[in-house]
Amino acid sequence: MMNTNSNTRQSLSQLYPRHIEIPILILFSTILLGFGLSLPIMQVEKMVFWKNQYSVFTGTVGLYHDKEYFLAALLFFFSLVFPIVKLATLGFLWQFKLDAEQRNRILGWLGILGKWSMLDVFVVAILIVAVKLGPLANVKPGSGVYLFSLAIIMSIGTTLWTEMVIKRFPTQ
Repeated sequence: MMNTNSNTRQSLSQLYPRHIEIPILILFSTILLGFGLSLPIMQVEKMVFWKNQYSVFTGTVGLYHDKEYFLAALLFFFSLVFPIVKLATLGFLWQFKLDAEQRNRILGWLGILGKWSMLDVFVVAILIVAVKLGPLANVKPGSGVYLFSLAIIMSIGTTLWTEMVIKRFPTQ
C-alpha cells in the first residue's frame, strides 16, 4: 500500500513537470524586476545646468537621506520588498514540497496580495508626475519604469497562470 503522505507532499515542479513556462516566467519576471529597480525610472533636468537620473532604489535612498522616512518606507516596501517576496514565494511554491492545503493557502494569499501589486507601479508613476510638476524641471521617463511595470504585470500573470494550471489540471 502506498504512503499517502508522500503523495500529498510534492512540489509543483513534480506535479506539473510539463509546465516549464512557470519557472521561466518566474525567472524572467525576476530579471526584469532587477533591471527595473536598478535602471533609471526618470531623468530630471533643471535649468539646463543640472541633470540627474533616479532609479527606484536611488529614489528610496534619496527620500531616506532627505528624512522623508514614511515615503521612503512606503516606496521600499511596495516597490522593493513586496515584489521580491512575491517572486521568491512563487519560486518556493514551484520548487519545494508542500501539501495541497499549504500550497493553496499560500496561493490564496498571493492572489489577495497580488491585488496590491499595481500599487508599486502607481507609486512610481506618482513620483514621476510629482517631479514633473516642478516649474523649472523637465522629466523624461527612463527605461527602468517600463521594465519595472512589465515585471509587476508579469508577476501578476505568473501567479494567475499558476493558479489556473492547478485548477485546470488537478492531480490524482
